[in-house]
Amino acid sequence: MARIRTIKPEAFSSESLAAVSITAERTFFGLLTQADDHGRFRDQSAVIAGLLWSLRPEHGPIEVEDDLTQLAGNELICRYEGEDGKRYLHIVTFSKHQKVNRPSGVRHPNCPYHDGGRVPLTSSLAQGGLREASVHHPAPVPELAPIPHAASMIPISAGLDGFSEPSVQHQQEVREPAPSPHGPDLGPRIMDLGSPLGGASAPATPQTATAQQLVAEYAAACVKRPPEKVLGHVGREIGKLLHEGIDPNHIRAGVDRMRLKSLYPSLLPSLVNEAMNPPQATAGARRAPRPYTNPVDAEAAYGGQL
Repeated sequence: MARIRTIKPEAFSSESLAAVSITAERTFFGLLTQADDHGRFRDQSAVIAGLLWSLRPEHGPIEVEDDLTQLAGNELICRYEGEDGKRYLHIVTFSKHQKVNRPSGVRHPNCPYHDGGRVPLTSSLAQGGLREASVHHPAPVPELAPIPHAASMIPISAGLDGFSEPSVQHQQEVREPAPSPHGPDLGPRIMDLGSPLGGASAPATPQTATAQQLVAEYAAACVKRPPEKVLGHVGREIGKLLHEGIDPNHIRAGVDRMRLKSLYPSLLPSLVNEAMNPPQATAGARRAPRPYTNPVDAEAAYGGQL
């Protein structure tokens, strides 16, 4: 539900707004009226185009997507993904310029870049008002494996339990290399990290294609190079499909269908699904009825009985 918002006179002399196009600025002002009382809204270019540009059919979802890209590039909005897997946007300076009387409850997930940087309320550190990432609580260093007579050979210092990084391994007691402090500990060294079951014979599956490669193939197959907005939209749809783990060959088949039929890039997921699950003929399909025709010799056709 749209709301009444305030636009200050300084907005028209804002350098950040002056860095984007006129349509992006208009989309930004429109988002102020559509965002909830915390400055958040669903990141759906088609929905935003229908709400803000319904009487301007020449400015559709593709153009609105370009507006959002400009606004995000100039840090006027922040685009993020919520814990529910849906896309949202957050007007960065909303709380600074909008004074909401009796704001409603939380309608959309918090922005992890502006709201999520604070310590959660359930943490004991939240009462101190910290905004930066807190240091890990001191914990004893876990032992990698039991070592015979380790207590008699390695003295334990009083401050050893205050380190959060792995300690240096002695060369005589430990035969495997210690975890590097410059990277995460990837687990037991006897397991092959390329296999989900830890088998030593299962190699890691290489990435066979990227979104940039598939977009380049699409552009090369066209008679003339499509506009940049179209290529950007196709690239975003391909990136989402690759992120789902869909076979690049199925994506190529869907892109070819889209190119041959000159369809909208938003239909690419449906075309890829058509390539993945082609329609099959039903086994018990009824045959089309044949039109009735009068026989030439009615007596011979009906056995002499009419």
